Amino acid sequence: MGRWRKVKQGKIEPQKKEDEQTSNPTRSCAPITLRLKAFLTDTFMITMPIFYIVIYLIMGDREGFQAHMGEGWLIILILHISITLIFWKLKAQTPGMKAYDLYLIDPQTGEKPGMVKLILRYVMLQTSILSFFGLFVPFMMRKREGLHDLISGSCIVYRPE
Repeated sequence: MGRWRKVKQGKIEPQKKEDEQTSNPTRSCAPITLRLKAFLTDTFMITMPIFYIVIYLIMGDREGFQAHMGEGWLIILILHISITLIFWKLKAQTPGMKAYDLYLIDPQTGEKPGMVKLILRYVMLQTSILSFFGLFVPFMMRKREGLHDLISGSCIVYRPE
């Protein structure tokens, strides 16, 4: 009798496909090139529309933005943080990460990180981008982890469908 009949009759349990992340929670980070491509994609899909909305719809025009630059940048930052955290929390990926089959996980558990780790990751990612040292940390690490990966305890992994 075939395996599918045994499963159908309830004699054996169906085999469940385990995600690579749950079967190997200490998996290394995705290649730097994929993470960079995802970051650039997110820049154009998330950040640029926020800039245009704030400058032209909220502030009126460039002159209005220049006159109230502090408020404008605060609105941009709040919107960017909110949108990025929502994507990370709900799907463990942003649109750029989805385009390259990348997922944000907690390497210890293989699951989506908690909100505290996500906020810490976001803050440290911005710090890494702005610091000269933070840009070169992945090239010095064996698992290619960034400064934000190390401090937040999260990692972006590649998982093709």
